Amino acid sequence: MAAVVGTTRPDFASDEGVERILVVTAHPDDVDFGTAGSVATWTAAGIDVSYCIVTDGDAGGDDRSMPRTEMARIRRAEQTSAAFQVGVTDVRFLGYPDGRLVSTLALRRDISRVIRQVRPQRVLAQSPERMWSRIYASHPDHLAAGEATVCGVYPDARNPFAHRELLDAEDLEPWAVSQLWLMGREDVDVYVDTTEAIDKKVSALLSHASQMKDPAGMDTMIRGWGAMIAKQGGLADGCFAEAFRAIDTR
Repeated sequence: MAAVVGTTRPDFASDEGVERILVVTAHPDDVDFGTAGSVATWTAAGIDVSYCIVTDGDAGGDDRSMPRTEMARIRRAEQTSAAFQVGVTDVRFLGYPDGRLVSTLALRRDISRVIRQVRPQRVLAQSPERMWSRIYASHPDHLAAGEATVCGVYPDARNPFAHRELLDAEDLEPWAVSQLWLMGREDVDVYVDTTEAIDKKVSALLSHASQMKDPAGMDTMIRGWGAMIAKQGGLADGCFAEAFRAIDTR
């Protein structure tokens, strides 16, 4: 049976007593569609959350006259602003090309680097498996970022002999992530009550102005979506939620 969880789990606390979470997504705004409500809930509880955005979203928008480098600059700024709305200040961009992402060894190494730097107890990622019932959740970049992140969590980041340059040249010790949570799944088994954070989630999404054709419609869609997930998770009427597939990787 799926569980509704609170903000933190004591067994995931670091040596300093602080839980750290890393969210890895393919594009700017992916994190806000998938998990901004949960992130706002966690940061309000004192949990450290970092973002790793694999591409700059340079293939986004409809303005064909805009240089793609300018779109990348805009989308980095929008994502940084969106992160601030939900209490995140550590946003890392890997700069891979939008629309051409594949799960290469180089991408696995770069995500493993961030995992070793942040040293999170939990990593959130996009699903590496296609969702046929909601195809837009399964953009090829999402699948590639998800696959590379799963490989980064296990086995790459914890293996001292994987991507040896991380240890030998950068002095980044291996790190074993305790849990992997996947977005964009039908077989979810954990729900996060985001009722108190729904306004922050909407504000975060509206920060992506270059991608918003109908801001009012976005607000309505996100609230309806969150209410539907809350109902599926057994929460009371008037609640909102986000849902994930949780995998224990200890």
